[in-house]
Amino acid sequence: MGKPTLGNPQNTIEILKRYQFSFQKKFGQNFLIDTHVLDKIIQAADIGKDDLVLEIGPGIGTMTQYLAEAAGKVVAVEIDKNLIPILEDTLGSYDNVRILNEDVLKVDIRKLVREENEGKPIKVVANLPYYITTPIIMGLFEEHIPMVSITVMVQKEVADRMQTGPGSKDYGALSLAVQYYASPYLVANVPPNCFMPRPKVGSAVIRLTCHDRPPVEVKDERLMFDIIRASFNQRRKTLANGLNNSEKLDFSKEMIIEAIERLGKGPGVRGEVLSLEDFASLSNHLAGIRI
Repeated sequence: MGKPTLGNPQNTIEILKRYQFSFQKKFGQNFLIDTHVLDKIIQAADIGKDDLVLEIGPGIGTMTQYLAEAAGKVVAVEIDKNLIPILEDTLGSYDNVRILNEDVLKVDIRKLVREENEGKPIKVVANLPYYITTPIIMGLFEEHIPMVSITVMVQKEVADRMQTGPGSKDYGALSLAVQYYASPYLVANVPPNCFMPRPKVGSAVIRLTCHDRPPVEVKDERLMFDIIRASFNQRRKTLANGLNNSEKLDFSKEMIIEAIERLGKGPGVRGEVLSLEDFASLSNHLAGIRI
């Protein structure tokens, strides 16, 4: 196996020139060129030789080289077919890496975990394109993929949203979903000059350690998330109006107000002040009256 070489910006430039690679705006490509950040990600993901790592968006294989050194096996899913020849070159000396030229949102990850890791929990590591961060993370959680953790580079404000609590302007459906499925920990803030090309915004590495079981008991998970989404869709509206206006919820205004009052809240309360426990109680009460 070769030693990682791509954390060095000169080597990245050389590879891109050799293959005459041009960055695709539609794929949100920003390649990491900072060895200290790469080391921090690998350390935070806590990867060992027994681990199967799913890497989403390997780019030219910069982080993949580091992952391949640390892990038992790496499956790297890359959507851009123009990167496949580069990956075959940069990862050629590693016999524990499999490259899939696919859109990760269309991959049957459960099947992949069964075939590649006997169904045992995997670790996910990714430098995610910012426009698709939420669908990818939520997809992994909602499909109940067997995972130990997800360690991802995301836009700084998304990392803030993932770990904030009730009452903050960043608090919303993503905060609640992440905290229902995992425990978020901010690993590092990463400035734009650590990437090529430089993004316009700051980034952060966040580790989401998956719960063995959610911190709240919910009768109907989908109903709870429909309620959460409806309560944040129109943030300025009261919780009662938000839920009443939702096409996905079929409760009368009276039922909704009664459920909110059972929480000990007034009818003018907004969703942004409710905790995960509050949303669980609210959805369990409404699930109970849905005959």
